[in-house]
Order: sequence, then structure tokens, then C-alpha cells
Amino acid sequence: MDRQAVRREWDAIAETYARQRDPSGSDAALLEDLVDALGPDPLVLDVGCGDGARTLANLPDGAIGLDVSRRGLELATETVPEARLLQGDMLAIPLRKASVDAITAYHAVFHVSRDRHSDVYQEFARVLKPGGRLLMTLPGGSFETVRRGWMGGRMFFSAPGRDRTLAQLREAGFGDLQTRVVDDPLGSDSEFVFATRE
Repeated sequence: MDRQAVRREWDAIAETYARQRDPSGSDAALLEDLVDALGPDPLVLDVGCGDGARTLANLPDGAIGLDVSRRGLELATETVPEARLLQGDMLAIPLRKASVDAITAYHAVFHVSRDRHSDVYQEFARVLKPGGRLLMTLPGGSFETVRRGWMGGRMFFSAPGRDRTLAQLREAGFGDLQTRVVDDPLGSDSEFVFATRE
């Protein structure tokens, strides 16, 4: 699926996804650890924020939510009215260089074709300040598929695998990679990585 098709599919399933996703769970607690590691008044970018209930609502006031889905962002205006919301693609984040203190990307990057993941991580590194922090989901394997019937629609999933993802993060300028396995919003386990922009 191309990026425009992914955007259209997210518009179609945004409400269903928001209803079925549990806003609590141990992956939400990782956000507290991230914020605790930041300085005062940090500016955090939440990539793939969707309706905002899972991540954006648990970030400091004034956080920025980025999503390809206009419908997801409409839901986020109700859920997190104090957030700043941007419609855009993680492959070309509409922010200037070294402008944010941290990035969260929960269950987001694997909706981009795996041959472009390194470009995503370069974008993350570009908009993060030196020493900035990244918290994102790691893929559980190597795959590229369109899941039909997912949340009542269809969705594209793609990843090069855990080890390749960690290598791509290092290649993009991230270090101090630390991983944790926690509960994810749909009731199973996911692995996350904390990384620091060098």
C-alpha cells in the first residue's frame, strides 16, 4: 500500500481503533519513565498519535501530535485539547531541525514500508535535539503484509525485524539503546526501545 492508501485506511478505521484500544497498561507507564528522564518543560513529539488517548494524553502539556489521519486528529482534538496537532507523514516531519526534546512512536513505524524505516529514523534524529530521547515500539519479526479485516478495514504492516531495526537506529545516530517488554494496547505483549540522540 502506498502512503496515501495507508492514510485513507486510517481515516476509515480511526474510531474503531480508538474504541478497541485500552488506554491503560504497562506500555503507558513507559511514558512516565521517559518524561522523568527529560528536563523541565520538555517539548515532546508523539508520532502516529491517532486519537491521543494512549500516548499524547500522558505527555506534558503542549506536546505535539503528528498523524497521517485527519479523522484521528479530529478525535485527538476532543481527547487532548491542549495538544498541538499536525497532519503529516513521519517520512517528512513538518518541524525544524533540533526542535524537540523527545519523540514517542507507539505502534507507528511499521505502517511505513520497511525499505523506508531508515529514512524515518533519520527524520527522528533530525528533529530531536542532541541528547534528545526516543521511545518507540520494536517489531516482533520481519514481515510485510496487508491485513484484511483488521479493525473492520485493511492495514499495511511492514518491518525488517528486531535486530535490523536496532541497527538502523544506531546508524541514524541513536545510542544507549535499552529495551523493555510490556503490555500493548490490544492486549498482548510488545517490546519497546529507549534511545538517545547522540
